[in-house]
Amino acid sequence: MTGLASTSRQAGRGAGGDAASGRVYAALDLGTNNCRLLVARPTPEGFRVIDAFSRIVRLGEGLGQSGDLSEAAMVRTLEALKICAGKMRRRGVTHARAIATEACRRAANCAEFLARAERETGIALEIISSDEEAALAILGCAPLVDRGVAQALVFDIGGGSTEIGWMDVPDDLDLVRGPTPSLRAWHSIPIGVVTLAEHYGGRRVTPALYETMIDEVAGALAPFEAQHGLGRLARDGQLQMLGTSGTVTTLAGVHQRLPRYDRARVDGYYLEFPTVRQISRDIASMSYERRVSHPCIGPDRADLVIAGCAILEALCGVWPVGRLRVADRGLREGILFTLMSRTRLADAAAARSAAPCNGHSQA
Repeated sequence: MTGLASTSRQAGRGAGGDAASGRVYAALDLGTNNCRLLVARPTPEGFRVIDAFSRIVRLGEGLGQSGDLSEAAMVRTLEALKICAGKMRRRGVTHARAIATEACRRAANCAEFLARAERETGIALEIISSDEEAALAILGCAPLVDRGVAQALVFDIGGGSTEIGWMDVPDDLDLVRGPTPSLRAWHSIPIGVVTLAEHYGGRRVTPALYETMIDEVAGALAPFEAQHGLGRLARDGQLQMLGTSGTVTTLAGVHQRLPRYDRARVDGYYLEFPTVRQISRDIASMSYERRVSHPCIGPDRADLVIAGCAILEALCGVWPVGRLRVADRGLREGILFTLMSRTRLADAAAARSAAPCNGHSQA
């Protein structure tokens, strides 16, 4: 099967207009830890999700030690990609982009894996840079920004890296027609929940080791802060913070004592920094078995969540905004916005070229 490439392909014409043209968009994000898919139809306000998929695949497991993607990790990931390909076929996807991030950027055998993925699933994965990853995550989270605060810091705690973006928030923000947020600066550190947990351990973490993890992350963030001085903006109340990752959504679920994870209760939720610290310390003190049995952590995150808490505490310490907004959205939504924007621009250009020239009449 071919055709599910990372570049858009043109749809057949429908009843007219992007929302009615029969176009169906898909965004696939393959990270170090997760494989996620969104399938959506455009609407005048943005888009409506019609299908989704998320699975923890741990593609980057062992990468820090070997420098290669392991066979077991690739097999897990290929099985998830096959499910995504099936969903895309059944939904009649017409425009798609499939991206791969830190694990594929780092793995020596990534080219072989990408070729294998396309051969076995029909999905052509595109490795994107850290700066594009940050820009897409920011765009995907933009609907949650407070338009009353002109600066925003958006972070994405991944499996193999953590991306931080600083952006301007226009008063008349409009993700469909513009203007959209503008990225002022970005920073990527090669520390994520998988890499940190593999280095320090994820099942049993002493309080002293947990503090060491926080200090390591804070040290990696220090150059970005030294260059831009966002701490001053944070202390003066001129900076807002949004977080998109399994870590922040997990903490929001734990804080609300949800009997099971509920995106509607988590996306857009606010966490005060003292709450972040308390929940993080509570999770770090839990036994591995208790984390496995927790409804908002579970076996897939039990050995990674402490590393995520350490990264989050470091972010809050370097930039003392006071509270953060939780986003259960990010890269995939950013991909969808950009795909739809490109097709709208292409439609407008085609309409202009097809229109008769003003001031000239046929004899």
